[in-house]
Amino acid sequence: MKLVKYGFLFVCLLMLHKVAFAQDDVLDLLGDDTEPETEYVKASFKTNRVINAHSLENTAGGVLDFKISHRFGFLNSGWENFFGIDQATIRIGADYGITDWLGIGIGRSNFEKVYDGFIKAKILRQSKGKRNIPLTIAYVGTMAIKTNDWNNPERKNYFTSRMYYTHQLIIGRKFSEGFSLQLMPSLVHRNLVATTAEKNDVFVMGIAGRQKLTKRIAINAEYFYILPNQVSDNIKNSLSVGLDLETGGHVFQLHFTNSTAMIEKGFLTETTGDFFKGDVRFGFNISRVFTIAGKK
Repeated sequence: MKLVKYGFLFVCLLMLHKVAFAQDDVLDLLGDDTEPETEYVKASFKTNRVINAHSLENTAGGVLDFKISHRFGFLNSGWENFFGIDQATIRIGADYGITDWLGIGIGRSNFEKVYDGFIKAKILRQSKGKRNIPLTIAYVGTMAIKTNDWNNPERKNYFTSRMYYTHQLIIGRKFSEGFSLQLMPSLVHRNLVATTAEKNDVFVMGIAGRQKLTKRIAINAEYFYILPNQVSDNIKNSLSVGLDLETGGHVFQLHFTNSTAMIEKGFLTETTGDFFKGDVRFGFNISRVFTIAGKK
C-alpha cells in the first residue's frame, strides 16, 4: 500500500510540474503577441518657453497657461534708474492646449502696445516603444500688431504697416533626464521697415538648451544669430540665460537678457543691447496653469 501511495504522489507531482511549464509557455506566447505601447518623451523643458523663445513643450490639452512676463531696464543704467528697476516692460498672455500636440495663445505687451497671437503644432514627437522617434519637431506661427502712435502721422499710413509675422521650426531632443537641446530656424516678415537697407524678411537661427540641476530647478540659455545684411547695424543678436524654479502649479523663470521685447518680432529683429557691454536686463516669467477641460 505504501508503494502505491508513493507512486500516486509521484505521478501527481509530475503532472503539476507539466501544468506549470504549460502555463509558462502560454504566457510567453501571449507576451510575444502583445505589442509595446508608444511612450512619448515629456518634460524636455519645465514650461512651453525657454526664456523668450518657445520650447519643445506644448501646453497640455485642456489646460490654460496664464503668463506674466516682466523685463526691467538695463543694469548699466545706474543709480538714477535704480539699475533698471524704474524702467519696466510687461507682457500678459494666455496659452491654451487644444490637444497635447496643438496649442494657441494671445498676449499684450506695453512695449509698442503690441497685441500678439500664435499657433503651435508638433509635427513629430520624440518617443520610444512601438514608435521610436529620436527627436521632436514643432512649428510656431505668430502674428503681431503694433498699436502705438505713428512715428510720422503726417504721411499716409496703412494699417498693414503695423503687422509682423514669424514662422519658426523647433527641432530638438531630450538627451537625458537632465539635458535638452533645440535648434530654431526662424523667418520674421515685417510689412514695414525703417530704411531701404533693411530687409522685410529676416532669417535667424536660434539655439537653446536646458540643464536640470535638481528636481525643481533648471538652468536655461538661448541665443539667436541674425544672418548678415538683413537689419541695421545697431541691431544685436539676442542672448538670454536664466533659472527655472518650479513650485507646485507655478513656474518662476528668472533670467538676464539683452532683449526688451518678449515676442518674436521684437527679440529676434529689434534687440539693441550688447550683452557683453552691460546692456543686460533682469526679468522674470511667471506661469500658472489651470485645467479647464478634459483632454481631447
